[in-house]
Amino acid sequence: MSESLYLLSICLPLGAIVLVFGMRYFAATQQARARLANDEAYRQLAAEAAATQAQTASALSSIGATLTDLQARLAAVEKILKQVE
Repeated sequence: MSESLYLLSICLPLGAIVLVFGMRYFAATQQARARLANDEAYRQLAAEAAATQAQTASALSSIGATLTDLQARLAAVEKILKQVE
């Protein structure tokens, strides 16, 4: 057996093993990057949801105050109408 064939038969399986581990490392880093981007998107979505919820609570409070005012006015009108009868 020649020396070059012997070295080739040893180096090719070792090179294949190194290549497989390199590909697995690359895939793992790509998955980690994708997971990080996905987590950041969820954080941004949660922040937007919290801001929207705060705006909705503010609007609901304003509507509640307006409704209370209308109830007070309606009670006054009812009182006046009862006095007129």
